[in-house]
Amino acid sequence: MNSITESSSPYDNLEKMSVRELLEGIHNEDKKVLPAVEKNIPQIEKLVTQIVPKMKKGGRLFYVGAGTSGRLGILDASEIPPTFGVGYDIVIGLIAGGDQAIRKAIEAAEDDENLSWEELKKYNIGELDTVVGIAASGRTPFVIGAVKNARKHGILTGCITSNPGSGLSQNVDIPIEAVVGPEFVTGSTRMKSGTAQKLILNMITTTLMIQMGRVKGNRMVNMQLTNQKLVERGTRMIMEELGYNEKKARRLLLIHGSVNNVLEAIGKKKK
Repeated sequence: MNSITESSSPYDNLEKMSVRELLEGIHNEDKKVLPAVEKNIPQIEKLVTQIVPKMKKGGRLFYVGAGTSGRLGILDASEIPPTFGVGYDIVIGLIAGGDQAIRKAIEAAEDDENLSWEELKKYNIGELDTVVGIAASGRTPFVIGAVKNARKHGILTGCITSNPGSGLSQNVDIPIEAVVGPEFVTGSTRMKSGTAQKLILNMITTTLMIQMGRVKGNRMVNMQLTNQKLVERGTRMIMEELGYNEKKARRLLLIHGSVNNVLEAIGKKKK
């Protein structure tokens, strides 16, 4: 099978290009990402729609990847708790080679098809959970092993890849194939493929959290107050929502711990 992600770049002699030519070339390639993602909205919708009822019953979402794909899954998973005020055990990112692979490549870790399922079993994975494999090439054994084993155990599976009809796509319930074409630097899937993955991950988890009631209006009312900027943002939300002055809004926010808790407490008092 021909691999689009490994196909030769439409640009050559990159080392002879000026900085401006390089930047414009990269930008022109990046323009291909959004249409590729847009074509997949029906598939993303299908996946999210099936995850929501499982998550409402206590199910979790696992991202499994290697290299750039694994790092992007971990990045998305790690940002969900502070943004939406949920536990770190709701969206979980796993990378071939373990946490040390987040910063440094671990040789051959992605070539073991059974290792990923062993990792998933440590979480007591079950039928309420969902496993989404992320691999630009669609042929990473660590990722294929995760979805193949999950599917055998009746667990919902999906994938995000940049090669159509790949081994990964063939082993999941709902494949998402963002075909962005060859990379500007041949085979460097941290570029367009990685950008497409990041966009799709944003779409999946943001939509999930909204469906789970973690957003009010357009506000992150459940965000964790982990720094001064977020305390100020929460204070403004309360001021706008309830018409309180800054001092009162801030005091209530710090007492109750989140914008949502303040709104619920005030709502109960009004009743």
